[in-house]
Amino acid sequence: MIPSESIDDTTFDFILSRLESSDLDVIDLRKTEFIDPYGMVGLLEFGRFLKQKGKNLTLYLPESEDIIRYLSRMDFFRFAPDYFRMSPVELPQKFPRNPQSDVLLEITRIEKSNDIHFIVGRVKERAQTILERHLHYKEKAINDFLVSLSEVCQNIIEHSENTGFVGIQKYFYHKRLNKNVVKIAVMDLGIGFKKSLEKRLPLRNDLDALEKALLHGVSRHADIGRGHGLRAVRKFVTEWNGKISIRSGTARLSIIPSWSWGKERDSALTPFPGAQISIVLPGV
Repeated sequence: MIPSESIDDTTFDFILSRLESSDLDVIDLRKTEFIDPYGMVGLLEFGRFLKQKGKNLTLYLPESEDIIRYLSRMDFFRFAPDYFRMSPVELPQKFPRNPQSDVLLEITRIEKSNDIHFIVGRVKERAQTILERHLHYKEKAINDFLVSLSEVCQNIIEHSENTGFVGIQKYFYHKRLNKNVVKIAVMDLGIGFKKSLEKRLPLRNDLDALEKALLHGVSRHADIGRGHGLRAVRKFVTEWNGKISIRSGTARLSIIPSWSWGKERDSALTPFPGAQISIVLPGV
């Protein structure tokens, strides 16, 4: 059983640490009081991974009506029954989206390039309301945001050789920043950074691959002008004093601003396929 009161990037590795446990049969969210896009997408990818291994976990849903409504609004229940036995079995009906909602993008599957056009288009529809009004981004910053989102999603299509999920939400960080932030989560179960990049150059480990991709703009493509997507994302995130964290295989590399905390480099993590990307962008 995996119980947790908070499901986000801080608890993801705790959940993964139970992968090899023989008694792992339940994820218990009944007492969960907080869940963000990273937590939702992470749960889906965790369940999808185990389902591919022939293991079908039971997912106990939160007792909190507010959390249930949020999960529904984020389209979590659109995908969760594909990977979990749900308890209770009868899922809540879809709640209508409030025009004042802070959701930039419900959980959306990424399978092909057309999905990225849809994702960017959907976020663009809501960007003016949320990014301009709540984060005070100007037009150029919003356009840079959309380009960065496209690049991160495109990474799944070009490099993972698999499918993935993305979800985006606005929050208010009272204690840390006293500002609104946008949290982006993008994940896949693909081949990961090391396997993708080692087709071009030798790599020591997963952390080495992440450093080459995020810090040095190395790509699996030898073509001039290719492979700078993540470097451009890093530049945008840094410019706006944001945080980016990429986990792949057994390692995580993060760029951490002064308002946040955590380890910039982490290795010897529980192996997990693909890539898990978290971006947090604060308002002006």
